[in-house]
Amino acid sequence: MSTLIIDGKKISQDIKDELKKEVEELSQKNIIPGLAVILVGNDPASKVYVNNKKKACEYIGIKSFSYELPQETTEEELLNLIDVLNKTKEVNGILVQLPLPEHINESKILLSIDPIKDVDCFHPYNVGLISIGKMDGFLPCTPAGIIELIKRSNIEIEGKNCVVVGRSNIVGKPVSQLLLSHNGTVTTCHSRTKELAKICQEADLLVAAIGRPQFIKADMVKEGSILIDVGVNRLDNGKLCGDIDFEGCKDKALAITPVPGGVGPMTIAMLMKNCVKAALMQN
Repeated sequence: MSTLIIDGKKISQDIKDELKKEVEELSQKNIIPGLAVILVGNDPASKVYVNNKKKACEYIGIKSFSYELPQETTEEELLNLIDVLNKTKEVNGILVQLPLPEHINESKILLSIDPIKDVDCFHPYNVGLISIGKMDGFLPCTPAGIIELIKRSNIEIEGKNCVVVGRSNIVGKPVSQLLLSHNGTVTTCHSRTKELAKICQEADLLVAAIGRPQFIKADMVKEGSILIDVGVNRLDNGKLCGDIDFEGCKDKALAITPVPGGVGPMTIAMLMKNCVKAALMQN
């Protein structure tokens, strides 16, 4: 059996190219999507993410508003900025880069973003819409990217036994909802799940999102399954790896995502898609 290595770089580029064309058409109607990105503090990984988002905006034609605030920025100052951006017509999407400094209440900040500008899809209003099956608004970026990877690889979700290992609010829970909306039969597992290996062995489609390097081994996956790896971990030798033992599992899989180059590039592509959607919703 020849295993399909799902190329997230190519698929994300395809999506950005589609969005670039759409934004060109919107600009002829005087609609230019705008994204405000707020970074508080000096976290190196966050700075890299923010720069990648700026580059994607520039490529697609989305207007980028960048706010890089010092570590000592107060919660009140950040809330005041978000209030201004909520009222700024040129800003269609607002993204606050996480994590925030410890003295700032993350939940309070996310709640302050107008749901119609919540392109990260973290606001309880948008999360609630997904939980009741309303999928025509914003979708959380990484989970939506996973669905696009699967669909654009001509893999059918409907009727498949889908197992999600991980229950975070950012990936595990929402990807379970999205798979369910595509008529998958979904089991969500976590650290307290009994007989986890046995459940994984029954999966037609397995999503690993637990943050444990190479946790999913070959003896935990079914022959001919689809393996989606959300993990980004660093081994002792400095090499990046996912939550799935790629080398051990790839020959058993029908399709598998690599790390890096699988799910990762999709997150920013889907953020851009939400930003364009926000502009359409607001005009």
